[in-house]
Amino acid sequence: MAKITVVFYRDADGSVPVLEWLDREVGRRDRRIAAKCRAAIKALQQDGRDLRRPTADYLRDGIYELRVHFGTVNYRMLYFFHGESIAIVSHGLMKEKEVPDKEITLAMRRKVTYESDPERHSYEETKED
Repeated sequence: MAKITVVFYRDADGSVPVLEWLDREVGRRDRRIAAKCRAAIKALQQDGRDLRRPTADYLRDGIYELRVHFGTVNYRMLYFFHGESIAIVSHGLMKEKEVPDKEITLAMRRKVTYESDPERHSYEETKED
């Protein structure tokens, strides 16, 4: 299977919420967790729609979750498929067994925004990032 492009949702102000969360919050907490999250993103890039539980799962309305378990905490990144790309649009750090509806709703809003102008709302990491 060919590698799939993974992009991150970029807000109109240029911020990239998932990467800010990953670098600032998760990375400060423990670099090992950030490394596991990045490894999960690479697995998603490699396997795409074939990635399954426990690493990935379908939630609803075209939104999927990418899961990383570390200690007693589940780190989750929400994403959707757009053509040959995967757009990671939201994140959550929670101990709950399910993703709260408000997080799925946020991901769905960002999906609509992204799909209205993918070029404007895409951020692709480079090796320098």
